[in-house]
Amino acid sequence: MEERIAIVLGSKSDLECLKDGFRLLKDFDIPYSLEIISAHRVPDKLRRFCKKIEAKGVKVIIACAGLSAALPGFIASYVNIPVIGVPLDSGNLKGIESLLSITEVPKGIGLVSTGIGQKGFINAIIFSLKILSLPFGDYAVMLKALEAEFKKR
Repeated sequence: MEERIAIVLGSKSDLECLKDGFRLLKDFDIPYSLEIISAHRVPDKLRRFCKKIEAKGVKVIIACAGLSAALPGFIASYVNIPVIGVPLDSGNLKGIESLLSITEVPKGIGLVSTGIGQKGFINAIIFSLKILSLPFGDYAVMLKALEAEFKKR
C-alpha cells in the first residue's frame, strides 16, 4: 500500500513526545512516511521536500511543531493537499504559543490544527484516515478499526 500520509517533524526530539501515535500507526498497519525537517534551520530542504511530495502520491501531511510552529504553515503555502498542524507542548506556554502560531496563519493558506501534543497527533492521524477514506476504501477499514479501539477505552 502506498504511503499517502507524510508526517513531518521540526525536530528529532519530537519523536519521543509522539510515541503513542507512532505506536498506533504501527499497530494498525497504517502506512506513512516520516521526515524531520526544520522550517527555521533548513528552509531550503523543506522547500525541496514540498515541491516533490505531491508527485510521490502523498494525499495528507501531518506537520508537528513546537514554539513558533512555522512548519505547518510553511508546508501549506507550498502544497495543494491537506495539511494538519499539530502544536507541540515545548515552550513556556505549554503549547498555546504553537497552537496560536498554527491557527493564525495568513488568510489564503489552507491549514487546520488539532489540539496540543500527543492527543492532537492521534487526532491528526484519525482525521487523515477520514480524508483518505473518501477516495480509498482500504483507509475506511483502518479508520473503523482505530475508532473501535478508542470506543473500548
